Amino acid sequence: MKVVNFMSNKKNKTAFDQMKYEVANELGIDLKHGYNGDKTARENGAIGGRITQKVFEQYTGKEYKK
Repeated sequence: MKVVNFMSNKKNKTAFDQMKYEVANELGIDLKHGYNGDKTARENGAIGGRITQKVFEQYTGKEYKK
């Protein structure tokens, strides 16, 4: 099985970055372009967790159950 690094494609990286900022905005987290070292682990985890949920929903076509 071949593993493909989706971040190697500039189009995918741009789409991922866009999703990251959209999710942060949905959660009310002020994510800036560039340095975000002032964000807490909880804030960063919330962004990553919601991205994971969205990817799951897109991949399976099913809503993520909490």
